[in-house]
Amino acid sequence: MNEYEILLLLDADLDDARQKEIVGRVRERVEADGGSWDLHEPWGRRKLAYEIQHKTDGSYHLLQFTCSAETLDEISRVLRIEDDVLRHMATRRIQASPARPVAVGAPTRDDAETYTDVSEEEE
Repeated sequence: MNEYEILLLLDADLDDARQKEIVGRVRERVEADGGSWDLHEPWGRRKLAYEIQHKTDGSYHLLQFTCSAETLDEISRVLRIEDDVLRHMATRRIQASPARPVAVGAPTRDDAETYTDVSEEEE
């Protein structure tokens, strides 16, 4: 058994009951195959960086669980054919990672060079 997490991007126009049904189906599959459900953290509705299927917003859910690789393959197969799932990404959790995800802002670089105008001599 391995520890996995899935970042699930659902259609933002879905009602809460349908979103819970999709997450519940994943949980049922994990538990039916002898795995354990660790965390479901809804991140809510967010604007997408680019349109996916003509949608500009999506509803994000972070799922963490422990299961076999075969179970993860089955979950990914089902999520790929589900019309209301815009995207999903399954990854293996690192052993020493925190139990709850830590939100990180955009990285800043203090040593980054700033853009300077080209001097007339260089033109």
